[in-house]
Amino acid sequence: MAKPNLLCDTKGMDRERWLECRMHGPKGDIEYTIGGSDVSTIFGLNPWMTPLELWNIKKGLMKPSEPPNPDQLEMGHLLEPIAAHFYGKRTGNTVIEDTGLYQHASVPYALANFDFRFAEPAGKADHKSGILECKSTTYRKSDSWADGAVPIYYDLQGRWYMAISDEEICDYAALWGNNPENDLATPRIYRDMAQEEAIFERTEEFIHSLRMNRPPTMADVSNPELALKALARVYGQSKAGLPTVEFTRRYERPLRRIAELQKANAELREAIKNNEKEIDAHAVRIAEVMKEHEHGILETPDDKLIITFVTKLTRRTDSKQLRKEYPAIFDEVVKASASRKLKVDVQAI
Repeated sequence: MAKPNLLCDTKGMDRERWLECRMHGPKGDIEYTIGGSDVSTIFGLNPWMTPLELWNIKKGLMKPSEPPNPDQLEMGHLLEPIAAHFYGKRTGNTVIEDTGLYQHASVPYALANFDFRFAEPAGKADHKSGILECKSTTYRKSDSWADGAVPIYYDLQGRWYMAISDEEICDYAALWGNNPENDLATPRIYRDMAQEEAIFERTEEFIHSLRMNRPPTMADVSNPELALKALARVYGQSKAGLPTVEFTRRYERPLRRIAELQKANAELREAIKNNEKEIDAHAVRIAEVMKEHEHGILETPDDKLIITFVTKLTRRTDSKQLRKEYPAIFDEVVKASASRKLKVDVQAI
């Protein structure tokens, strides 16, 4: 395969211009583009975005949402060269900065920005080079990098970059703490033409859906909560006065299952409510004995019953008083939030 086309150098670009280049190329002459972080979204495997949201963004119908954790995102960017540094120290490989925006030699919509490139020492037999992707995570998610594993959404990104760059290797440097000896993973993946073909088959379908104006469904999204949030973002709030939607029988099974589960949840909530009443009734006798004490114990031949009765203080804003005494401040600080909850009722005919 031929080497990729270098479209421009992104070094020093502000974010707005960088996003423009990624969306339609530096000259604005590419109808639709797909970047490395888009691939897992198209497969429904991105834990932060759905295919429907990406489709609407590519069509210009909505803007990318502001990240809920911009400081964490900024820190991730700042940590990239640190991860790259300790990757080089561990492996002995040379880390090479590459700020180019690249285009696949024969697939115009396929673009890539690499974090870095790497080259193994020249004196090493069969020394290799490739792409280096730097990631940062938390201790809680560090297990996803254990034993040479790469999270699937980053694996797809690396394979996209290998296809565009015509490289055979993608290395990763994943950092999650301040001890690089233990808190840094450096897995490697190799190019696989069968996987690459499957990736491009799916991205071709996505590009075709953009051109034919056919948005994707949520059927392939692995996270239902993410899917519902995405639908809320795409379609917004409900609108009174619109006609009733008539469903076909193909939706009967999920609708009935929703109704069954909602009924079961209502029964569970009622059971919990009754249990709490009985707990309170028994607790009165125990609280009389505890008085101001925080801890108690009852020992039996088989076990111990540990009693805890600790005061917890909760500070809440008195909204009624705030509205009464400081109405201007109340209106300024109170934020309205909209939500939609799907409910299914079964009515006999």
